[in-house]
Amino acid sequence: MFHRSLFLLFGLMLASIPAHAWQAPAAPEINNTSPDNTLDLSALSVLVVDQENGQTLITKNARLQTPIASITKLMTAIVTLDAGLRLDEKVAISPSDIDYLKGTGSRLSVGSVYTREQLLHLALIASENRAAHALGRSYPGGIDAFITAMNRKARQLGMHSTLYVDPTGLSSYNQSTAEDLAKLVNHAYNTYPEIRDISSAGNYSLGKQKVVVKKRRKTHVFWRDVAFNNTNRLTRDHEWQIGLSKTGYINEAGHCLVMQAEIAERKVIIVLLDATGKYGRLGDANRIKHWLEDNIRSTPRSATMSRDT
Repeated sequence: MFHRSLFLLFGLMLASIPAHAWQAPAAPEINNTSPDNTLDLSALSVLVVDQENGQTLITKNARLQTPIASITKLMTAIVTLDAGLRLDEKVAISPSDIDYLKGTGSRLSVGSVYTREQLLHLALIASENRAAHALGRSYPGGIDAFITAMNRKARQLGMHSTLYVDPTGLSSYNQSTAEDLAKLVNHAYNTYPEIRDISSAGNYSLGKQKVVVKKRRKTHVFWRDVAFNNTNRLTRDHEWQIGLSKTGYINEAGHCLVMQAEIAERKVIIVLLDATGKYGRLGDANRIKHWLEDNIRSTPRSATMSRDT
């Protein structure tokens, strides 16, 4: 509760700071959604980039700073892996991992124990908030040190319009831009095979787990398979070739999606922020895919997108 109080205090401090004091200066925006203005997308902010040469293929409000919800967990995974912590180390879910801010539920009960590797899977595939918070809490120095590392990493990657205040994305003060998140996706894809493999999987299973049920004063113990589907259903769509994926949603952020995918024999990064409706981001992604397949043209590959930009 002490750390949570710090977060709330930090949020109030941020709210009192003029936007220009901590936001990168906004450059003139390109508001068309495609080069020929024929692509209609529901997302407030959109960026599609050719990963190999850095060419912007589709853009819409790409420098608009907005809450990013569970897209945050991509940085949570990066900071965890950068620390070189043992992935087989066991971490217990504690009461401090409960979401008191939004009141979201969880299938991870307090006291249950998971390896750090399992927590990474759960945070990236199932977008499990308790798993993400436990990763931050078990970091050397605790949550405060973890958040500092998240923001330090963002600065290193040139994400100057990005701010993190928690490892889950439940706080609306976790903010970024489509432009910054494209840098993050590019870095994660090129640097962390674990994140590629985990986030692009359609589902994940913890295997057989012990379940204790008390009914009519009798205790029943049985084992069942505990499985989770990827929150991005496109990872289970055979028409998509996805190399990295993360979704996000809170009311303030709307429905968000970042992906690395291969479309029309081209590796691209797709960022969709604040899409309309539950299926808005999926509809936008499919419209982008079809548009690229119909309109993409070969371009010189000599100038390549930097791994960390």
